[in-house]
Amino acid sequence: MPVETLKWENGRLCYIDQTQLPTILVEHVTADYRVVAEAIRRLEIRGAPAIGIAAAFGVVLGMQELLTASGGNPIELGEQIITELESTRPTAVNLFWALERMRTVLRSHRENNKSIIDTLLAEALAIWEEDREICRALGRNGAELIRDGDTILTHCNAGALATADYGTALGVIYSAAKQGKNIHVYVDETRPLLQGARLTAWELMQEKIDVTLICDNMAASLMQQGKIDAIFVGADRIAQNGDTANKIGTYNLAVLANYHRIPMNIVAPLSTVDVDITDGSAIPVEERHAEEVTKIRNHRIAPAGVKVYNPAFDVTPHSLITSIVTEKGIVRPPYREKLIKIKNKS
Repeated sequence: MPVETLKWENGRLCYIDQTQLPTILVEHVTADYRVVAEAIRRLEIRGAPAIGIAAAFGVVLGMQELLTASGGNPIELGEQIITELESTRPTAVNLFWALERMRTVLRSHRENNKSIIDTLLAEALAIWEEDREICRALGRNGAELIRDGDTILTHCNAGALATADYGTALGVIYSAAKQGKNIHVYVDETRPLLQGARLTAWELMQEKIDVTLICDNMAASLMQQGKIDAIFVGADRIAQNGDTANKIGTYNLAVLANYHRIPMNIVAPLSTVDVDITDGSAIPVEERHAEEVTKIRNHRIAPAGVKVYNPAFDVTPHSLITSIVTEKGIVRPPYREKLIKIKNKS
């Protein structure tokens, strides 16, 4: 693992501030669940699995503070904390999945206040540990799709910074490299917040993976030249039919990949599959601040007052997706019945 983005130490959550990378590596330590909520909103903590894990620990922090201070009703206090954490990011379903697990533990607990905090902490640690195991399984399964000598394209960041271990899409790359496969990775910069340039390129360099950074608008040219063998990206929410929400620009790549007959692979834990949503039209897409587009690191690059449209995600139709790599195996079209079946078994 190039980094450990989240750690639980001495009743506090330690996390890497991803807004500061790659120039400086800053780790914050907090015992305040409100700080965790704001860190998720500000993308200091980002990546669907990492968001869910951080939110679970946020519930523990909140209960440590509020329950100890007020001695109030633990169920009511816990619901208040969970509701606040749920409001941070609307698209990544892992957030709601993890918080629902914490809510279930909260509502089922009938013992003393100290015991309920210990029980919630045990659940948060279980979510964290499960994600570590899932990342390794995703890596092993997805590596089957990579041949020796392949050149991979990835978008945004789906590595150690986004999870509890070495990632989803990047986990596949790390696993293939560990198997001795000679691979080269092209990384889209990922406008407007440059997660590919700032985070993914940095991670891959830490692991000495052969990596080349490109602007987002260069992907089509590389495909046209036959320089891309496969695309691997993560996901923030997958509908039951396989429609997939991921970082804005993923849909662009899927259309291009389909035209150039290049495999488009989604890598995500089953917690990302939302079987309550029939298709991508029901996935909420977060819209973010205009300044993310008009400025780079507080330096203005667009005229003051210009109108801005800034969705954080787009939805790739299932018809453009070659495979969905999960911890239970690789799912191929048609997706609906297979995803529901494998999800129900998880």
